[in-house]
Amino acid sequence: MCLGRRLARRWPVLPVAAPVLLLAVPVEYGNGASTSTNISVADVASAFLVLYCAVRMLRGRSRPLSPAAAVVLGVPVVGFAVATVTAADPVAALPGFVRYLQVFVLVPAAVVLLLRDAGDFRFVAGAFVVLALVQGGFGVWQYATGSGASYMGSDIRAVGTFGPTDIMGMATTVAFGMVVATGLALLPPPGAPRWVRPAALAAAVALVLPLAFSFSRGSWIATVVAVLAVVLLAGLRTAVRALAAVVAVAVVLVGGFGVGSQLITERLGSITQVTAAPDQSVTDRYTMWAAAVGMWRDEPATGVGLKGFPAYRDGHASLGLSSGSDTAGAGHAYQRQPLLSPHNMYLLVLSEQGLTGITALAGSWAALLAGGARRLYRARRRRGAAADCGLVAVGLMLWQTVDFLYADIGGPATALTGIVFGLIAWWALAGRQEAPGAA
Repeated sequence: MCLGRRLARRWPVLPVAAPVLLLAVPVEYGNGASTSTNISVADVASAFLVLYCAVRMLRGRSRPLSPAAAVVLGVPVVGFAVATVTAADPVAALPGFVRYLQVFVLVPAAVVLLLRDAGDFRFVAGAFVVLALVQGGFGVWQYATGSGASYMGSDIRAVGTFGPTDIMGMATTVAFGMVVATGLALLPPPGAPRWVRPAALAAAVALVLPLAFSFSRGSWIATVVAVLAVVLLAGLRTAVRALAAVVAVAVVLVGGFGVGSQLITERLGSITQVTAAPDQSVTDRYTMWAAAVGMWRDEPATGVGLKGFPAYRDGHASLGLSSGSDTAGAGHAYQRQPLLSPHNMYLLVLSEQGLTGITALAGSWAALLAGGARRLYRARRRRGAAADCGLVAVGLMLWQTVDFLYADIGGPATALTGIVFGLIAWWALAGRQEAPGAA
């Protein structure tokens, strides 16, 4: 089948891939706070995705979500609603309710309903690789030309088109693309052209540089965990070969060419510097984590309410917390960025939604991870046709759960999170009639 006909078959899922590809468009984004509700072009596209899905379901009288999918994706709504109603200012909490509903319920449900087969999954997953290569290429150019965000007194930090106020944006897109490319390189789709494996492998290797130049410690940790898991799940022989290749690439890039070796080594070392002269960003992070725990202790059941962390932060933070972080470079003037979230999704939910919210949301994520891993195990044992989709889905879920230890939702790349959870949910929760690999 020619490429044109293949693409023509995928037009019904173009609204799913659109929010991903539109993130290649440069965005000017407010103050960049992680709890911001500023709307990006990708957010508009994801809203259109939900509307398109609703119209398509109503006109075609199509199948609803399976009972399991409805429960797993719907349970977090309870925590969101309770935290909104019990907030000191429910009206101010309403934008947070909409944001959580978008990212963790509506967009994932729309993706589950619109994906028809494994081919649709691969089409959307491929969009992540395309976006990662575009943003990563721009990030490497920023590092090489000194036109990136400010880092250690030099404008070398790779941030892609997201700017210095959203330094996690490019790292997130590149990490997603690397996980997808690694999965496709290790376990190509059945019947795929012979060039797919080497192309996916080349993409995964190429994305190492922009991820390194992002200087994002949380993304590094999450990517290492996810990629290692994908490699191990692909099989022992494959794991040995892949790990040997990764070590060789790292030696060549860092040892042979000295690509950012000193700065990267110093950044890696700062991960463990909690008490021994940590940098200010580490101090701020742990101070805000402690403040989030303090908020939860005051309101253990329901938290302080959605969007409540900034209002209660100073009352629970120590004097070691700075007034904000310095941002500059990448075409932007210097500005002080306020610290409005703990940069830990679990602690953000715990502080703002209490035990009710964290139990519902984390329980939903645990169900997705367990369901996805179980389906992958079955697909590998039965040599299922869509085992590659399962490998990618489990890798993405692992990356997201680990990254949430160091980040939370916010910024233009948040639209990607909803699509990622939709891909994971499709693999883990699809009913028998649309089971992964049925096509």
